Amino acid sequence: MKVEIWSDYGCPFCYIGEKKLSLALEKTGMTEDVEIVFIAFELDPNAKKRYDENIHQLLAKKYGMSIEQAIAANTNVFNVAKEVGLDFNFDRLQPTNTFDAHRLSHYAKVQGKQKAFTEAVMKSYFTDGLNISDFDVLAAIAGEVGLDQVEARRILESSAYEKEVREDEANARSRHINGVPYFLFNGKEAVSGAQPVDTFVAVIEGL
Repeated sequence: MKVEIWSDYGCPFCYIGEKKLSLALEKTGMTEDVEIVFIAFELDPNAKKRYDENIHQLLAKKYGMSIEQAIAANTNVFNVAKEVGLDFNFDRLQPTNTFDAHRLSHYAKVQGKQKAFTEAVMKSYFTDGLNISDFDVLAAIAGEVGLDQVEARRILESSAYEKEVREDEANARSRHINGVPYFLFNGKEAVSGAQPVDTFVAVIEGL
Protein backbone atom coordinates (compact mmCIF):
# COMPACT_ATOMS: atom_id res chain seq x y z
CA MET A 1 0.00 0.00 0.00
CA LYS A 2 1.20 3.49 -0.84
CA VAL A 3 0.07 6.56 1.06
CA GLU A 4 0.89 10.03 -0.27
CA ILE A 5 0.53 12.82 2.29
CA TRP A 6 0.39 16.50 1.34
CA SER A 7 1.44 18.38 4.46
CA ASP A 8 3.26 21.37 5.90
CA TYR A 9 5.61 21.41 8.88
CA GLY A 10 3.85 24.40 10.38
CA CYS A 11 0.43 22.70 10.31
CA PRO A 12 -0.60 21.19 13.67
CA PHE A 13 -3.29 19.02 12.11
CA CYS A 14 -0.73 17.57 9.67
CA TYR A 15 1.26 16.26 12.64
CA ILE A 16 -1.93 15.03 14.33
CA GLY A 17 -3.21 13.46 11.10
CA GLU A 18 0.08 11.67 10.45
CA LYS A 19 -0.02 10.29 14.00
CA LYS A 20 -3.60 9.09 13.52
CA LEU A 21 -2.56 7.34 10.31
CA SER A 22 0.29 5.64 12.20
CA LEU A 23 -2.18 4.46 14.85
CA ALA A 24 -4.49 3.14 12.12
CA LEU A 25 -1.61 1.27 10.47
CA GLU A 26 -0.76 -0.33 13.82
CA LYS A 27 -4.41 -1.25 14.36
CA THR A 28 -4.62 -2.95 10.96
CA GLY A 29 -1.21 -4.59 11.16
CA MET A 30 -0.01 -2.70 8.08
CA THR A 31 3.03 -0.94 9.52
CA GLU A 32 5.48 -3.06 7.49
CA ASP A 33 3.47 -3.14 4.27
CA VAL A 34 3.15 0.56 3.55
CA GLU A 35 5.14 3.14 1.62
CA ILE A 36 4.58 6.66 2.93
CA VAL A 37 5.54 9.65 0.80
CA PHE A 38 5.30 13.22 2.09
CA ILE A 39 4.56 15.91 -0.50
CA ALA A 40 5.41 19.54 0.22
CA PHE A 41 2.63 22.06 0.76
CA GLU A 42 3.33 25.54 2.17
CA LEU A 43 0.37 27.03 4.02
CA ASP A 44 2.11 30.41 3.95
CA PRO A 45 4.84 30.64 1.29
CA ASN A 46 5.45 34.26 2.35
CA ALA A 47 6.09 33.44 6.00
CA LYS A 48 9.17 35.05 7.52
CA LYS A 49 11.95 33.03 9.13
CA ARG A 50 11.56 34.89 12.42
CA TYR A 51 8.74 36.84 14.04
CA ASP A 52 8.67 39.25 16.95
CA GLU A 53 5.12 38.08 17.79
CA ASN A 54 4.32 34.68 19.30
CA ILE A 55 1.90 32.18 17.75
CA HIS A 56 -1.03 33.43 19.87
CA GLN A 57 -0.49 37.01 18.70
CA LEU A 58 -0.10 35.98 15.05
CA LEU A 59 -3.27 33.87 15.18
CA ALA A 60 -5.21 36.73 16.77
CA LYS A 61 -4.00 39.13 14.09
CA LYS A 62 -4.72 36.72 11.24
CA TYR A 63 -8.29 35.94 12.27
CA GLY A 64 -9.23 39.21 13.96
CA MET A 65 -9.71 37.66 17.38
CA SER A 66 -8.54 38.51 20.87
CA ILE A 67 -5.38 37.04 22.39
CA GLU A 68 -7.61 35.14 24.83
CA GLN A 69 -9.55 33.60 21.95
CA ALA A 70 -6.32 32.67 20.17
CA ILE A 71 -4.96 30.99 23.31
CA ALA A 72 -8.24 29.11 23.70
CA ALA A 73 -8.08 27.94 20.07
CA ASN A 74 -4.51 26.73 20.51
CA THR A 75 -5.47 25.01 23.76
CA ASN A 76 -8.14 23.10 21.85
CA VAL A 77 -5.51 21.94 19.34
CA PHE A 78 -3.20 21.01 22.24
CA ASN A 79 -5.96 18.80 23.67
CA VAL A 80 -6.62 17.10 20.33
CA ALA A 81 -2.90 16.38 19.99
CA LYS A 82 -2.76 15.03 23.54
CA GLU A 83 -5.47 12.48 22.70
CA VAL A 84 -3.13 10.78 20.22
CA GLY A 85 -0.02 11.00 22.38
CA LEU A 86 1.52 14.22 21.04
CA ASP A 87 2.77 16.96 23.34
CA PHE A 88 2.38 20.41 21.77
CA ASN A 89 3.94 23.46 23.40
CA PHE A 90 2.42 26.56 21.82
CA ASP A 91 4.05 28.92 24.32
CA ARG A 92 7.53 27.93 23.05
CA LEU A 93 6.62 27.50 19.39
CA GLN A 94 8.58 29.66 16.92
CA PRO A 95 6.50 30.52 13.83
CA THR A 96 8.68 30.42 10.73
CA ASN A 97 9.01 29.64 7.03
CA THR A 98 9.00 25.93 6.12
CA PHE A 99 10.45 26.00 2.59
CA ASP A 100 13.96 24.86 3.55
CA ALA A 101 12.60 22.05 5.70
CA HIS A 102 10.64 20.87 2.65
CA ARG A 103 13.80 21.01 0.54
CA LEU A 104 15.68 18.86 3.03
CA SER A 105 12.74 16.45 3.13
CA HIS A 106 13.44 15.64 -0.51
CA TYR A 107 17.03 14.75 0.38
CA ALA A 108 15.69 12.56 3.20
CA LYS A 109 13.34 10.90 0.73
CA VAL A 110 16.21 10.01 -1.61
CA GLN A 111 18.02 8.48 1.38
CA GLY A 112 14.98 6.50 2.54
CA LYS A 113 14.60 8.58 5.70
CA GLN A 114 11.74 10.91 4.84
CA LYS A 115 9.23 9.63 7.40
CA ALA A 116 11.75 9.76 10.25
CA PHE A 117 12.91 13.22 9.17
CA THR A 118 9.35 14.57 8.87
CA GLU A 119 8.35 13.33 12.31
CA ALA A 120 11.56 14.71 13.84
CA VAL A 121 11.01 18.15 12.28
CA MET A 122 7.41 18.27 13.50
CA LYS A 123 8.44 17.27 17.03
CA SER A 124 11.18 19.90 16.96
CA TYR A 125 8.64 22.54 15.94
CA PHE A 126 5.56 21.70 17.99
CA THR A 127 7.12 20.13 21.09
CA ASP A 128 10.70 21.36 21.43
CA GLY A 129 10.13 24.96 20.34
CA LEU A 130 12.97 25.02 17.79
CA ASN A 131 13.18 27.28 14.75
CA ILE A 132 12.88 24.82 11.87
CA SER A 133 14.09 27.31 9.27
CA ASP A 134 17.45 27.62 11.03
CA PHE A 135 20.09 25.71 9.08
CA ASP A 136 21.88 24.53 12.23
CA VAL A 137 18.62 23.13 13.59
CA LEU A 138 17.71 21.39 10.33
CA ALA A 139 21.18 19.91 9.86
CA ALA A 140 21.14 18.63 13.44
CA ILE A 141 17.73 17.00 12.88
CA ALA A 142 19.08 15.39 9.71
CA GLY A 143 21.98 13.95 11.69
CA GLU A 144 19.65 12.64 14.40
CA VAL A 145 17.71 10.52 11.88
CA GLY A 146 20.82 9.09 10.27
CA LEU A 147 21.38 11.50 7.40
CA ASP A 148 24.76 13.00 6.54
CA GLN A 149 24.79 16.24 8.51
CA VAL A 150 27.53 17.84 6.39
CA GLU A 151 25.65 17.03 3.18
CA ALA A 152 22.42 18.33 4.70
CA ARG A 153 24.12 21.63 5.49
CA ARG A 154 25.54 21.82 1.96
CA ILE A 155 22.07 21.28 0.52
CA LEU A 156 20.55 23.97 2.74
CA GLU A 157 23.20 26.50 1.70
CA SER A 158 22.52 25.79 -1.98
CA SER A 159 19.36 25.86 -4.10
CA ALA A 160 19.13 22.06 -4.13
CA TYR A 161 15.62 20.58 -4.26
CA GLU A 162 13.92 23.96 -4.78
CA LYS A 163 12.56 22.66 -8.10
CA GLU A 164 11.19 19.53 -6.44
CA VAL A 165 9.33 21.52 -3.79
CA ARG A 166 7.80 23.79 -6.44
CA GLU A 167 6.76 20.71 -8.42
CA ASP A 168 5.06 19.33 -5.29
CA GLU A 169 3.13 22.57 -4.92
CA ALA A 170 2.14 22.58 -8.58
CA ASN A 171 0.99 18.99 -8.13
CA ALA A 172 -1.32 20.09 -5.31
CA ARG A 173 -2.80 22.87 -7.44
CA SER A 174 -3.41 20.50 -10.36
CA ARG A 175 -5.30 18.17 -8.01
CA HIS A 176 -7.24 21.10 -6.48
CA ILE A 177 -5.80 20.35 -3.04
CA ASN A 178 -6.34 23.58 -1.14
CA GLY A 179 -5.78 22.41 2.43
CA VAL A 180 -3.68 19.95 4.37
CA PRO A 181 -3.27 17.30 5.56
CA TYR A 182 -4.48 15.42 2.51
CA PHE A 183 -3.97 11.66 2.26
CA LEU A 184 -4.15 9.60 -0.93
CA PHE A 185 -4.22 5.81 -0.60
CA ASN A 186 -2.97 3.81 -3.60
CA GLY A 187 -3.68 6.77 -5.85
CA LYS A 188 -7.45 6.47 -5.47
CA GLU A 189 -8.90 6.73 -1.95
CA ALA A 190 -8.55 10.22 -0.47
CA VAL A 191 -8.91 11.41 3.11
CA SER A 192 -8.86 15.14 3.78
CA GLY A 193 -7.97 16.45 7.23
CA ALA A 194 -6.97 14.82 10.50
CA GLN A 195 -9.89 12.41 10.53
CA PRO A 196 -10.56 9.92 13.38
CA VAL A 197 -8.32 6.85 13.52
CA ASP A 198 -11.28 4.61 12.64
CA THR A 199 -11.79 6.56 9.41
CA PHE A 200 -8.26 5.69 8.35
CA VAL A 201 -8.80 2.08 9.44
CA ALA A 202 -11.91 1.83 7.28
CA VAL A 203 -10.07 3.18 4.24
CA ILE A 204 -7.11 0.83 4.74
CA GLU A 205 -9.33 -2.21 5.21
CA GLY A 206 -11.37 -1.27 2.15
CA LEU A 207 -8.40 -1.20 -0.22
